[in-house]
Amino acid sequence: MEWYWAAALFLGGICLLMALGIPVAFSFFLVNIVGIAVFVGRTEAGIEQMLRNGIASITNFSLAPVPLFLIMGTLFFRSGLAKRVLDAIDVCFGRLPGRLSYVTVTAGVIFAALSGSSMANTGMMGTLMVPEMLKRGYKPHMALGPVLGAGGLAVIIPPSGLAVLLGSLAQIDIGALLLAGVVPGIVLGLLYMSLIYAQTRIDPLAAPQYEVPEMRFWAKVGMVSVNILPMGFIVFFVVGFMILGIATPTESAAFGALATLLLAIAYRALSWEAIREALMDAFRVSAMSFLLIMASSTFSQLLAQSGASAGMVKWATGFDLGPTAMLVMMIAILLVLGCFMDQLSMMLLTLPIFVPLAKALGFDLVLWGVIILLALEIGFTTPPFGLLLFVMMGVVPGTTLWQASKAALPYIACHFILITMMILYPPLATWLPKFMQ
Repeated sequence: MEWYWAAALFLGGICLLMALGIPVAFSFFLVNIVGIAVFVGRTEAGIEQMLRNGIASITNFSLAPVPLFLIMGTLFFRSGLAKRVLDAIDVCFGRLPGRLSYVTVTAGVIFAALSGSSMANTGMMGTLMVPEMLKRGYKPHMALGPVLGAGGLAVIIPPSGLAVLLGSLAQIDIGALLLAGVVPGIVLGLLYMSLIYAQTRIDPLAAPQYEVPEMRFWAKVGMVSVNILPMGFIVFFVVGFMILGIATPTESAAFGALATLLLAIAYRALSWEAIREALMDAFRVSAMSFLLIMASSTFSQLLAQSGASAGMVKWATGFDLGPTAMLVMMIAILLVLGCFMDQLSMMLLTLPIFVPLAKALGFDLVLWGVIILLALEIGFTTPPFGLLLFVMMGVVPGTTLWQASKAALPYIACHFILITMMILYPPLATWLPKFMQ
């Protein structure tokens, strides 16, 4: 069978089954079984091998940080530590125009470094900040946009579970990939703040000023010292230990979960109910992720065995396009898929093709990985199926898909600016991992 017919069978089959409403993992399993029957022939033996390969893929030690990061993030929110951080940030901005929008972005950067969950960040900030902003007379785009933009920062700022999965599936150094997202994540947060500044200058009525109770300087210092600075222990245990070479990504994830637990105890915010809910949240997401990885491992192997992967790489490189043009094509594909699929499914579908292509074109895989994560992050806020759009519609009743999408559009533009900056100046992403080495 020619490679393009094999590719059509696999990729077309996946898309067709998902369009019919079959869950992603089961779509992969069904296509894998058909692929085994066509390309292996011995269906029963092939299915047994598929299960062995799938189990081997999820017992990979490099995936251990995923549930640990999830426990860290869910415990951070369930214990109420996140609310303390948000209250402390709120007192620091005074009567600055667009004050609550700046508070949201700052909180998003901090939460991204403490939780690693875009959906949790968006849900938390959408519930607390958007009703307050709308009550203060903020226009919808000034209330919804910062939450949608800042919520997605958890994709690239460590600890990022999606980065761990990308590193594991693409065989990229996970520690380097996590660290590579630090500087771009901070730059993206600054781009968001620049956008808010421009929006308030162009239309001052978009975020009306209002009276804020004056708080003495030392009172602000006390709030920050009590409610924010101790959270730096979590960041230090995760990122600092990796930079100093004290711990591997897996060990850093465990230290981060331990630091969150100890801080919750120190603040007397820990309860058995919070622990139970945090563990259940982490279990649900981990089980879904590992089931998808198990299904996709055989999918990748069958793509390679059928000749589809090699054929697609040879076809793509035959256009005589430069690496940058090919990277733009990859981003464009992810943008289209992001309108219809979740991020993990997009990775599982595209990485078997993209990774060999990236290696053949000589990309720095760490830089390439961060750019791919940014492209995946854009998919969180692209209609009609952007997950963060649905989270926003759920936590802020009355919000329409059009309102949320329109509010997110300028923040998506910030992603494109950052991607362009990284292509023109790669050390933006590669400097910190090289410093670690």
